[in-house]
Amino acid sequence: MAFREVGVVEVKEVLRLSRDGVSKKRIARQLGLDVKTVRRYVELAEGTVDLDAAVVAVVERLAAHSGRSRGEGWERCQEHRDFIDSHLSRGVRLTKVRRLLKRRGVQVSYATLHRFAGEELGFGRRSPTIPVADCGPGEEVQLDTGWVGWLVDAGRRRRFRAWIFTAVLSRHRFVYPVGCETTASAIEACEAAWGFFGGVFKVVIPDNTKTIVNTADPLEPKITRDFLEYAQSRGFHVDPTRVRSPQDKARVERAVQTVNDDCFGGEELCSLEQALGHGTRWCLEEYGMRLHSTTQRRPREHFETVERAALLPAPSEPYDVPVWSTPKVGLDQHAAVLKSLYSLPRIYRRHRLEARADRHTVRFYYRRELVKVHPRVARGQRHTDPGDFPPEQAACALRDRGFFERKAAEHGTNVGLFAKRLLDGPLPWTRMRQVFALLGLVRRYGAQRVEQACALALEAEMLSVHRLRKLIEVVPAAASAPAAPARVVPIARYLRPPEQYRLALVPTTPKETPHEC
Repeated sequence: MAFREVGVVEVKEVLRLSRDGVSKKRIARQLGLDVKTVRRYVELAEGTVDLDAAVVAVVERLAAHSGRSRGEGWERCQEHRDFIDSHLSRGVRLTKVRRLLKRRGVQVSYATLHRFAGEELGFGRRSPTIPVADCGPGEEVQLDTGWVGWLVDAGRRRRFRAWIFTAVLSRHRFVYPVGCETTASAIEACEAAWGFFGGVFKVVIPDNTKTIVNTADPLEPKITRDFLEYAQSRGFHVDPTRVRSPQDKARVERAVQTVNDDCFGGEELCSLEQALGHGTRWCLEEYGMRLHSTTQRRPREHFETVERAALLPAPSEPYDVPVWSTPKVGLDQHAAVLKSLYSLPRIYRRHRLEARADRHTVRFYYRRELVKVHPRVARGQRHTDPGDFPPEQAACALRDRGFFERKAAEHGTNVGLFAKRLLDGPLPWTRMRQVFALLGLVRRYGAQRVEQACALALEAEMLSVHRLRKLIEVVPAAASAPAAPARVVPIARYLRPPEQYRLALVPTTPKETPHEC
């Protein structure tokens, strides 16, 4: 006959029937016990008058004599008790301890070793879990995520996840399906949840997902910058759970499996919008109107009557999700953010900055200090602030014709007029290099010499910088050369007066002269 554990009620019934004069065989048949078991209970109860006292005596004597003799494996474990205890205290796995014993020539089965470690050394025993008291109305909502269903579109199947919100007090639930688990999708799900609940909970309790928690720590967890900034804007606190501690968010821990089976199981969905609509109806009409086994109230009614009024006000405007990046400023003093270019001051060239881009602005930070703010432009465009560049570079970048004309006029009126004549006409920026060359001549030869040469060039209507340079090199040299001494012509016998060397007027119609023989 197979071993069967006998309860206290059956022991009491055996003793009661025996005292009423029922035979041991009949008691055994009636209760489905062995005759020897009935005889043993009756013998252990001898000497007691009260029935309840007899039952207690039988149970205590059974416990005292219930220990069976241990086998050889248990004795080997007792011999190496210190060895096993020392390794388990250092965190060595029990399977590894068994292999270490085997190396020492000790053969013992894993079941025996596990039983010995549990009974003698307290291995695997955990302190009992004490249920955490519920919070006040509207204070806490627990958040979890996981794979919950499939989308079927044009014969293709793809899985989708869901962010699941569960109010701690009322157990009211909201399901938001997403394609992937990101910080942006978490913020989007929170925005939808506040609209569903009609307000914001004071504390959000997520697990240690990397989209929300950057560094898990039981005392000082580090929240990701994007989600922390969102929590600050909406006025709630983030209290992540400890690692591998499901009891910290027990209200939502089994929600993923429930949503997978009860909400989306067997449903034919084609898009995330359709899944969101189905999940919302399930939360309101099915799960929300189902009697909860713990609170003994319907979650939706419980939430409407107790929690809704205690929530923080719901946001009136949609949240502008920022995008953070760390671009490097190039030699052209521009940094790329979301496929667009923005200018930075010259001192930040070759430096890597932090950039925060939202719907309207792009902000640049260097060592946590705000250094530049730009209006956001479309992809492929650029926004340049002329104040970030030296005046010459800014004028070139913006094709500022007036700047170069004013720059040239500072060195003389004729120099400015020469530069203006150079830039006259269509497409003036194609002749800016000539103005650069003109200013280079000023730096090389001085403003006075270039001013004189420009006056001569303008008078002759000559607009070539190369010829102007030659003119600067030639004219001053001829003007500054010493005068040649006058040639002394001796008085000659046949010296004619100068009047005789004057040219006579040539007639307009030439006449032919006969040749002399």
